[in-house]
Amino acid sequence: MSEADELYEMANIYPADSGLPMTVWVGPRGDPPPRHDVRIKVSMAHGNRMSISNTAVVAVRPVPRLVTGQLSAADLRLVSDWIHLNEAAIVAHWEGRSSAIQFAQQMKRLP
Repeated sequence: MSEADELYEMANIYPADSGLPMTVWVGPRGDPPPRHDVRIKVSMAHGNRMSISNTAVVAVRPVPRLVTGQLSAADLRLVSDWIHLNEAAIVAHWEGRSSAIQFAQQMKRLP
């Protein structure tokens, strides 16, 4: 599966919904399963932008950490806070136990 196909299957979470300053993508593990654990993609630009060439990858477990790309320390801290708040929902969606709609219903917005 190409990176563009992978992004197509992911749920787009805009700043107004997440409380983050940038768009994030949360998706299922895929088939065949990747060799890594749960990850999300994060736009490196603030706003509703969705460019695959401008994304960072953040691992969810065991603790949020930047895998590829660049995020400021402040942005990574916010993304980490959002992941902690939504880890159960992110993992359930990754594991295929919830749909994108169910994920959105379970997702909590940063204050």
